[in-house]
Amino acid sequence: MYTVPDQTGKFAVVTGANSGTGKEAARRLAAAGARVVLAVRTVAKGEQARAEILAQHPDARLEVRRIDLADLASVQEFADGLIAGGTPLDLLLNNAGVMAPPTRMTTADGFELQLGSNFLGPFALTVRLLPLLLAARSPRVATMSSGTANYGRIHFDDLQSERRRYSANLAYAQSKLADLMLTQQLAAVAAERGWDLLSTGAHPGYTRTNLQTAGANLGRDKPKRSLLNSLDFLPSQEVEQGAEPLLHAATSPDVTAASYFGPGGRFGLVGPTAPARITRRALDPAANSRLWAEAERLTGVSLPR
Repeated sequence: MYTVPDQTGKFAVVTGANSGTGKEAARRLAAAGARVVLAVRTVAKGEQARAEILAQHPDARLEVRRIDLADLASVQEFADGLIAGGTPLDLLLNNAGVMAPPTRMTTADGFELQLGSNFLGPFALTVRLLPLLLAARSPRVATMSSGTANYGRIHFDDLQSERRRYSANLAYAQSKLADLMLTQQLAAVAAERGWDLLSTGAHPGYTRTNLQTAGANLGRDKPKRSLLNSLDFLPSQEVEQGAEPLLHAATSPDVTAASYFGPGGRFGLVGPTAPARITRRALDPAANSRLWAEAERLTGVSLPR
């Protein structure tokens, strides 16, 4: 198991921290001494997660704050609240996401749900929190992608999956490729501007969480099986192991800019953390820059001048 280095004195935000890899990451960061904000859509679930972590680690410093990454107004409200507090932000873990809703759904701002929740929301949050990140000593942004990014395509002519026939799996893969491209472009921007900010990425392999079922059940009275939640024959792992690539990306002293981590075992789905292969589609500087510019246009959130 990965041992999180001492995080005493550090301030961290973990999105989607009420369950799964987000809760596990928050638990281990707090156990290592960090002050952690559980950034969650449903406050009651966040408070339950906080209580569960405190039962294991009574001295943990945890705070629950609401954010809905599928609503840009909520993202701004969350960021403004943190900025008003003035505490430099050492770690941002973009973990939250939605996976494979069976029909095309939209966010509060009219974006396709997976692109909006998994990429545009985290993009807007990251850019809005840059003033706090850049005020910290050696800040990091670690963003959760997915192995599905390997077959993802960015359809610049149809980012919102409006013109093509909607595919839950391909829309998910596009959103997670976009996350991986975000890590690469943020690293490039940091290098260009001379920021002491480390942008990294991770994927959890096949980790058993509610991600596989929650998205597939959206808008349905009965659960529906889909390709991404019907892979029971593949090797899988518990959340304690599945959270480790993200924790490694966020805290390991050996990490370099734009690095990417995932399970190093069978098929890249399970096992101890290892460097993961970055698909060539996320290594195209022109495409990464174009996607960033499109995200700025769609969200109305731009880099500080």
